[in-house]
Amino acid sequence: MIKLVKSKIIYGFPVLRHRNFRYFWYGQCLNSIIYWVQTTALQWLVYSLTSSPFLLGLLGGVQFAPYLVLSLHAGVFVDRFAKKRILITTQIIMMLQPFILAILIWTNHIQYWHILALVALKGCADTLDLPTRQSFFIELVGKDDILGATALNSAVSNIARIIGPAISGIIMAFSRTFFCFLLSGMLSIPILFLLFAIKTESKHIRNITNNVVSEILDGIKYIAENKVLSGAILSMLAVGTFALNISVLIPVFAKDVLGKEAGGFSSLLSAMGIGAVIAAVYLSIKAKNKPNKKGLYGSAVLLSTFLIVLGFVHHYYLAMIALVCFGFCNSFFLVVVNSIIQLTSSDQYRGRTMSIYILAFYGTGLAGNLFAGFLIEKYGANIGFFVFGTATVICIGMILLYLRDKADTGYKESIKG
Repeated sequence: MIKLVKSKIIYGFPVLRHRNFRYFWYGQCLNSIIYWVQTTALQWLVYSLTSSPFLLGLLGGVQFAPYLVLSLHAGVFVDRFAKKRILITTQIIMMLQPFILAILIWTNHIQYWHILALVALKGCADTLDLPTRQSFFIELVGKDDILGATALNSAVSNIARIIGPAISGIIMAFSRTFFCFLLSGMLSIPILFLLFAIKTESKHIRNITNNVVSEILDGIKYIAENKVLSGAILSMLAVGTFALNISVLIPVFAKDVLGKEAGGFSSLLSAMGIGAVIAAVYLSIKAKNKPNKKGLYGSAVLLSTFLIVLGFVHHYYLAMIALVCFGFCNSFFLVVVNSIIQLTSSDQYRGRTMSIYILAFYGTGLAGNLFAGFLIEKYGANIGFFVFGTATVICIGMILLYLRDKADTGYKESIKG
């Protein structure tokens, strides 16, 4: 019976036939739940402690600042060293945050600066961890299954976007945030064992020939000369700066505009997750279809449109519907842009291109979160949604104008690869 169920799952999601990817994916399932349990609890904890939208935005800024400073350096190390060893090291470091937060809350010593320091520590580890994970996919499944692997990873991340906030909401409604962080710490332990179970060749991708700065510049030049990569990275930069920073807006939107408490806040996050899961599962099933520029730019424009719509919403259930639609378009965009970058990059540059992708994804969070905090402090959450959606549409339009005479050939070449 178990074998029959397993075979049907693998038939539906062919990428799971890769043993190493299955272990990696199980760890990603746990990691994603941990992320959303912690993120939801941290945002509510900070807003409860400070009652300041600006300090809530600063939290996100501190979390993303290491990406801005260290991402380019991280890509060089990802290209130089065995990815499994890097992931084991970063996982151990990231386990520290939830356990320390749990102890501080349990002893009633928790302060805002404690949270900032621990978030910064995790941000430093994430800066190395994320490009390593992203560039590890192709070693686990090969180029033919990269879209399926990316989509399935996105699916589980977004299922966790539903489950994680719901778990946090239930725990916070009936108990303390202490249990959210304790749970996160305990769930981190099995991830280490799953990483050890992955059997890959422990080898360097290439020999070390230049210093770090030279290799960073070489990676930037490689992207700039490839119009497919530069278009994808610029799109990620636009979406990452504005559209992906709405998590700062949602707790204020839930409490001040919709009049909801922790349960309503977590439900809004889960609504985004529902839309994102639908998109990711659809793409994982359609994994044989190659990513293309219509999907990339079309989903970017649509997710921006739903943000603009949220600028005019004051009703809870209308907000839920808009966030489901936003979640779908957001997930579609992220899977397509990630797949295009991985398929287009050569093995020698994949670590650096993924680190620049991560920089565009997360590094812009410092400016985006601070700007979001300023906007909602002065004008409220609705204006924040409207401004972020409008800014994203304008940026995508400018990118399309820049690439209109150069992008088509590049996309055809990337699909062949």
